[in-house]
Amino acid sequence: EKVSGRGCNMEKGSRIASLSILLSVVLSFRVSVSSAQEIDPLLYEEQLLWVSGAQGAVNTYRIPLLTYTAKGSLLAFAEGRKSSSSDVGAKFIAMRRSTDKGATWSPTSFIVDDGWQTDGLNLGSVVVDEEVGSVILIYSICFHLYHCSPSSTMMVESRDDGFTWSPPRNLSLQLGVKNFIGGPGFGIQKRYNPAKGRLVVCGHGTIEGDGVFLILSDDHGQNWYNGGGLKSVPYNQKKRAQDFNPDECQLVEMKDGSIVINVRNQNNYHCRCRMVISSQDGGLSLPIDNLFFDYTLVDPVVAAGALQKDGVLYFTNPSNEYQRVNLTLRWSLTDGKYWENKAVQIWAGPSGYSCITSLDRGSPEDRKYIFVIYEKGHKDYYETVSFAKIHLYGGR
Repeated sequence: EKVSGRGCNMEKGSRIASLSILLSVVLSFRVSVSSAQEIDPLLYEEQLLWVSGAQGAVNTYRIPLLTYTAKGSLLAFAEGRKSSSSDVGAKFIAMRRSTDKGATWSPTSFIVDDGWQTDGLNLGSVVVDEEVGSVILIYSICFHLYHCSPSSTMMVESRDDGFTWSPPRNLSLQLGVKNFIGGPGFGIQKRYNPAKGRLVVCGHGTIEGDGVFLILSDDHGQNWYNGGGLKSVPYNQKKRAQDFNPDECQLVEMKDGSIVINVRNQNNYHCRCRMVISSQDGGLSLPIDNLFFDYTLVDPVVAAGALQKDGVLYFTNPSNEYQRVNLTLRWSLTDGKYWENKAVQIWAGPSGYSCITSLDRGSPEDRKYIFVIYEKGHKDYYETVSFAKIHLYGGR
């Protein structure tokens, strides 16, 4: 009888536990939906991280990247172009670090220096491996084949929150010799199946062989291989206006495990707006059937920012069909199927490339903010690199 009674109590306890779990899931869903509907972004704080022509041996700072770290820091990166604002030429990779959610930043350090190469490095993507606590930077050398050959895809890694970085590794032996630049933006470590834990970086080709291409790693960045691709048309041939020519890209992972990539429409094929392509198999393929054009996201042909946070998709770009001006934040509660009618203007003037990140250490404060790094100027968009802290709930 005692045994029977204990079994009855265990069954009762099991039902209570199940109801408790179900209730917590329902409440969590309601809180998430409620929070999403209350989104009213406010430009909370802003500060310049780099000023072109004003710091050391750098002519121009461009191509800003921003990431969180597994320890809760923020790392900002940019190309320090030594002698001009040109995409070719010698460069540094510049970095600054914040441990207080962007309130203060370390002095600039140059973590990669290509010397005085005629076609030096070009910054690509940053990806965080939360399982091992590392930060990986993917960049290229000789991307434009300007008085040099071949192009190389390179990688450096930090395992101590950005304090020190590994010597550069050439990934061309694993990926093949090709022109490839990540992003620019961030890569992801998949949080959901399929291929949970996989590192995924999107990038693009150049000249005739353009398109969006994925590189993948299933062993924390030790080995990389080529994933799906979306090639330009005609491929490996010179392009004309309005040819199909997908270019710079930013990917995000949805809660169903799909990868959605927001893409620069280089030759304004079909519209002056963004392309969107997705993968349902962890980045192994990018089927043309999954391609669509987002007419709401008008674009002057530029690299843009995207971020998925708490069921809301955020997007930044210079919202203008012809000029790099009017950096704007948009958001969607439907995974990008529809965008809210409201939008927030971060900067009305000249503005260029942007990148978004957030912190997610489980605190209520981290749920309130996203962070945007972008190119900002008064006459030209590449005069400065600015960091903006966005309160998602209007300062409440």
